[in-house]
Amino acid sequence: MQEQQIKNKIKERYGKIALTGTETCCAPTMEFNSNNKSGSSCCSPSNSATVVGYDNKELESIPEASVLGVGCGAPLHHADAKEGEIVVDLGSGAGIDVFLSANKVGHSGKVVGIDLTNEMLEKARRNAKENGYTNVEFRKGDIEKRIPVDDNSVDLVISNCVINLTTNKADTFKEVHRILKQGQGRMVISDLVADKEVHGDSIDSDKWCSCIDGALTKENYLESIRKAGFQNPEILEDKLYTQEENENRVQGNRKISSIVVKAVKK
Repeated sequence: MQEQQIKNKIKERYGKIALTGTETCCAPTMEFNSNNKSGSSCCSPSNSATVVGYDNKELESIPEASVLGVGCGAPLHHADAKEGEIVVDLGSGAGIDVFLSANKVGHSGKVVGIDLTNEMLEKARRNAKENGYTNVEFRKGDIEKRIPVDDNSVDLVISNCVINLTTNKADTFKEVHRILKQGQGRMVISDLVADKEVHGDSIDSDKWCSCIDGALTKENYLESIRKAGFQNPEILEDKLYTQEENENRVQGNRKISSIVVKAVKK
């Protein structure tokens, strides 16, 4: 599947989510959280968010309309965002992690959300305006081409199940490396990896948009980070997310795992 076809499908899918909300879970069945012991999906956005690691009290502190339940983890729990820091959220959607970060960095800090979808940007900006956030900004950008942020200017980059959607992960991580401050800038990313990759005609656009068919193996994901210039990326969390049932795809079932990865720009 061509790169532009995938991007168009992503814009369509997430633009619709921005306009209508998530009536059903767009992510696969989540099996790993103790709050979801049955392994069944939780279809309300707030339930989906708590299943992947968000805290209800945290969610109550931000605009309700920013919680869409489309992530696969809670990267901020591992990021140690500090007052006064500059944070960039890649694939910021309606702003859930931007607003959570804004509460942590305070008025002396700033959080910039980057998204590809016009509808998501409009929703996020409306959420910020209606709720009085003055330390956030939302910008349009294709994160594997050019993140609209200056070189060496960011303390922390976060992302929640979005880099997976890109067709060139290494180029995306190069952009992350470019914008982080030398010697102290860090990224903390939640994403999905698989035990097998999907290539060529086997790629399904809907599964790509659900962060499934674009999933790299854990080894290739980490190698993409190293190729971007990061040294010694560290996996902070690794949990089974789901397992595909179709035995005819990729020579058998695929195990999909949710990971949190941290890397520092030395």
